[in-house]
Amino acid sequence: MRHPGSTRHRVAVLALPEVIGFDLAIPPLVLGAAVDSDGNPLYDVRVCALSTDPVPTTQGYGIVPECGPEAMAEADTVIVTGTRLPGPRTEGTVSAELVAAFADVRPDARIMSICTGSFVLAAMGLLDGRRATTHWSFADTFRALYPRVLLDEDPLFVEDGNIWTAAGLAAGIDLCLHIIRADHGSEPANRAARYCVVQPWREGGQSQFIERQVPDPGSDGTAGTRAWALTRLDQPLDLTAMAANARMSVRTFTRRFKAETALAPGAWLLQQRLRHARHLLETTDLPIDAVARCAGIGTAASLRHHMRLSLGIPPLAYRKSFRAPHNSPATDRGM
Repeated sequence: MRHPGSTRHRVAVLALPEVIGFDLAIPPLVLGAAVDSDGNPLYDVRVCALSTDPVPTTQGYGIVPECGPEAMAEADTVIVTGTRLPGPRTEGTVSAELVAAFADVRPDARIMSICTGSFVLAAMGLLDGRRATTHWSFADTFRALYPRVLLDEDPLFVEDGNIWTAAGLAAGIDLCLHIIRADHGSEPANRAARYCVVQPWREGGQSQFIERQVPDPGSDGTAGTRAWALTRLDQPLDLTAMAANARMSVRTFTRRFKAETALAPGAWLLQQRLRHARHLLETTDLPIDAVARCAGIGTAASLRHHMRLSLGIPPLAYRKSFRAPHNSPATDRGM
């Protein structure tokens, strides 16, 4: 809350049980590190809850909030941090206390979520018809519960009007730095990033962290052909060849492939080639054009194009960010 004579932006960080402690710590730390050129704080950040009783976390300890829900009514920005996933939006799912707390939020306030905090905003209908994101591993659950939300699990954060959502966990840092940048420019954001020892801006989206499972060759459907294709990514592959391997017509193969993977065969193949290219960038010293050839993407220019499109980051920058040191055990794990 704003102190007498203060012009600081008021931020209420809402903790709902069971709150994710890491998420809850991000806004007070990052926004609290934002200062002007004279060292004056730019934000007044308060952790609040629906009462001042201790709030249990998912990590086995409790948080005692500084304020009750009244802090939300006085805030310029309200941030809902990650919590255990709420159920579908049905009568009684959202507590009367939570509804009342949001009813008191100013109409011009900025509302944000970090990680699974987006489920809370969606359960209250605040994300209907809006673009939003959440942790990639909960994207399917989110879509099933809230089909009216335009979910995109690739970005680190999404801004749609006065409602901003961040992806999983550390993406909350990216969003808080973006807030500082949007409110006060790059210099305070860079100072806050230096203090927190994090990058001022991360290239790419959370799609670069998603693990894709290798199909079981012994299963029915198109899994065997997918496993076969993964061993031939550096060779010419097309829909006809993949359908022939599966002993299906092109039409049947395409329909079954999409039903099993939610992707068209060509899109899936490109996805796997890019995944293999990323693995080579992380674990080898191959030149970019050799990486492109080995992954079946063709030329270095083609690899740069596809990586910028899918990840927002070119091959050399990706290698610099994700390459494991030669003496690191992570190299042996293929990270």
